[in-house]
Amino acid sequence: MDIIEMTRELGKAIQQDERYTAYALAKEANDKDTELQQLISDFDAKRHNLNEEMSKQDKNTDMIKTLDTDIKETYNTIMSNQNMIIFNSVKNALEQLISDVNQIITMCANGEDPDTCEISHGCSGSCSTCGGCH
Repeated sequence: MDIIEMTRELGKAIQQDERYTAYALAKEANDKDTELQQLISDFDAKRHNLNEEMSKQDKNTDMIKTLDTDIKETYNTIMSNQNMIIFNSVKNALEQLISDVNQIITMCANGEDPDTCEISHGCSGSCSTCGGCH
């Protein structure tokens, strides 16, 4: 088995992990939450309108302030949605798993022993052994 095949096997194992399963279920719940989807659509439209207003030569500062306030309120509503709260929690757990995997791969590529290299969840200041910032 070559490295690419082993990586595909790792991908399959990740998809069997409870963190991936929780993420997939939470994503599906978000997708089915029509109220949440409408809020996200509204947020995107308001952000688009704000960008358009800010790119005008003759900016309407009152309109910009209103849109900015609306965007912040909509964002807060989105982020307080129960499905979004759950989604963000399980997404963070999955991202941590992927970061741990990347950290091990990076350490091994830098010559460390695959059986003994330790995952670090804090920043050591050395990017050479880091799987990425969280």
